[in-house]
Amino acid sequence: MDTAVQIPSQLANSETILNREFSQLAFNWRVLEQARDPAVPLLERLRFLCIVGSNLDEFVEIRMAGLRAQAQGETGRGARAEGTRGFFARIAAATHDLVAAQYQTLNEEILPLLADKGIRFLHHVERNERQRAWVAEYFFREVKPLLTPIGLDPAHPFPQVFNKSLNFVVELSGRDAFGRDTSVAIVKAPRVLPRVIKLPPEMGDVEMPFVLLSSVIRAHISDLFGRREVLAYSQFRVTRNSDLWLDEEEVKNLRQALSGELPQRHLGQAVRLEILADCPDSLARFLLTQFELDDVDLYRVNGPVNMVRLAQVIDQVDRPELKYPRFTPGLPDRLRGEPDLFTAIRRQDILLHHPFQSFDPVVDFLRQAAEDPRVVAIKQTVYRTGTHSMVMEALLEATRRGKEVTVVLELMARFDEEANINWAERLEQVGVQVVYGVVGLKTHAKLALVVRREEGGLRSYAHLGTGNYHPATARLYTDFGLFTARREICKEVSEVFLHLTSLARVERLRRLWLAPFTLHRRLIRAINQEAQHARSGQPARILGRMNALLDEGVIAALYAASQAGVDIDLIVRGACALRPGVAGLSDKIRVRSIIGRFLEHSRVYYFFNLGAEDVYLASADWMGRNLHRRIEVAFPVLDPELKQRVIDEGLKAYLADHRQVWMLQADGTYRRPAGRRTKGMPSAQEHLMRLLGEPSDEQ
Repeated sequence: MDTAVQIPSQLANSETILNREFSQLAFNWRVLEQARDPAVPLLERLRFLCIVGSNLDEFVEIRMAGLRAQAQGETGRGARAEGTRGFFARIAAATHDLVAAQYQTLNEEILPLLADKGIRFLHHVERNERQRAWVAEYFFREVKPLLTPIGLDPAHPFPQVFNKSLNFVVELSGRDAFGRDTSVAIVKAPRVLPRVIKLPPEMGDVEMPFVLLSSVIRAHISDLFGRREVLAYSQFRVTRNSDLWLDEEEVKNLRQALSGELPQRHLGQAVRLEILADCPDSLARFLLTQFELDDVDLYRVNGPVNMVRLAQVIDQVDRPELKYPRFTPGLPDRLRGEPDLFTAIRRQDILLHHPFQSFDPVVDFLRQAAEDPRVVAIKQTVYRTGTHSMVMEALLEATRRGKEVTVVLELMARFDEEANINWAERLEQVGVQVVYGVVGLKTHAKLALVVRREEGGLRSYAHLGTGNYHPATARLYTDFGLFTARREICKEVSEVFLHLTSLARVERLRRLWLAPFTLHRRLIRAINQEAQHARSGQPARILGRMNALLDEGVIAALYAASQAGVDIDLIVRGACALRPGVAGLSDKIRVRSIIGRFLEHSRVYYFFNLGAEDVYLASADWMGRNLHRRIEVAFPVLDPELKQRVIDEGLKAYLADHRQVWMLQADGTYRRPAGRRTKGMPSAQEHLMRLLGEPSDEQ
């Protein structure tokens, strides 16, 4: 693992702007390398393998689904010169390669290593008599009563198969009970049952034996069809187009319309069919016909068709040595010894760097606001917050206590629509003023504003962040959050809320960059200003950190800045369409990706600006959708000490990382630097855990 690792060359694109889909697949290759890395704890390697599966599910549901729809008409973006169908075929081939590598890693690396540690997934032939008896008893008690096998005939047509659900296709011998030649049946696995089942360890010589639900059903599938012989069978899973579409110009009530549309997501157009590697061709052809899919859409896999479900094992295995060491996030010095957050924020700005520092102060900020009799109003944006949220509970309590609470709730947050609809209903029931942002523009900005009555009148306190108000993901995602009582910032945050609720034109903002109005323009202006400084012989530097870089306008400005002599370092976790290091185009641009224990999620913009060092934190990636089709906010870090923290922790630490870094090459591939395992050089994330976390014997 010390040598350079190169992603397969077919993931590159020959054009100046690298292709988004290939870049997303390249990101998943980098995640897969975490699963292959022996330096990563074993159960965490399994987790990374499952993350690849989850990422690919979304990639298929959204990106490939859109491309497939385009390919059917040979129109749309992404077609390039080869035509959309040819382009889709290339994407599908690259996806097949990644899936094959994923299952190879599972079968040749992860499962044997788990078995060495006493953690085994027992197939039917590997189970001893006592284990088989236990599985049989479990099947007849817990599984069979929930199964409804469907023999196919004109009165029993092919059933509706939900998106990503586990199913079996079965070929039967002879005739059915009515003397008819019905040879195919479908068995749906109930979603209420666990996919991974732990057997009692005393039943064999394995410390932690597991069986998969699919294995339990396979072992007893013949018990579902009486005297008919099962000739062949296979588990299968179909992935469907999950991108919701609403004619927002026609919608009168967005929540009602979305509530009616959500159930159809499970039954969208089929995009991918996964079956077992040994599934007979006849059954594979039958399923492809039923789902109106082609050979390129068929994925034969050597293992469970939904690898994501294996993540359930991680929580069931109490083996700390096979997981990352326990980590306790710390608190910033400016909060220590000060229980009253409003006093602390009034004194000076406070920066939180998650997950290295705790998210608790954000929850406490809203809880204290709810309980404080001097607080008269709370305003909050919500994009993702989870089904159980302390943040939302605090807002509910604030309303019960008579505060004026306004929540700008984004109903169209992909895959969180149902949770957000449920929260909207709960909030409205207690009297919260709930608005859904601006039709056609997702509200992705991360803002909270508390208005408090103090001596001299009303005073506002704000929290602005790069990540969601989601306590669970705040333990897993890297993000920045800023508390401030600066009047100029709080006034502009208030203006943004007025804009979102009243739909009035927003007043001119001096400090905040607001998409879709000024963020893109000001970003381009800041890049161009650095280019101007470079052309005049002044030092010029741009640093950026984000999840994705795809906007062609920003890329063009960065290319021009590079040609002017600006030194540019970009830290882009996922998809990047900019091609760095091309002579005469991007010689001065370097792009790196960091993949580690935590998901890199922060957005940081840095411009040297003749030594002023302008630093912005933002909710927006440098993507067209963020800059032009969403409500996003970038905000400056004005406190000199906190600005230096962002530069040191959010940028310099990552530029010095030689352990978890991947460098994007001019040909569109990614490589790890040689000698990256240099002793005594921690990764950026390890460094920040030690710097900001609470002391622990395990660290």
